[in-house]
Amino acid sequence: MCEKKNPNARDFFSNLKGPGPLGKKIKSLLKNNLIKITTRKDCCGHHGEPGC
Repeated sequence: MCEKKNPNARDFFSNLKGPGPLGKKIKSLLKNNLIKITTRKDCCGHHGEPGC
């Protein structure tokens, strides 16, 4: 489960630096943020992925 903490830029960029294609990371970032917005929660449930 995700921790309750304030978002910071270091976490954001460390998730994007991981292995894999940039397009897939950006897709995950948008998808996870959409989940957080629609559920009105601080976490999307995909800990470690971009956007969560």
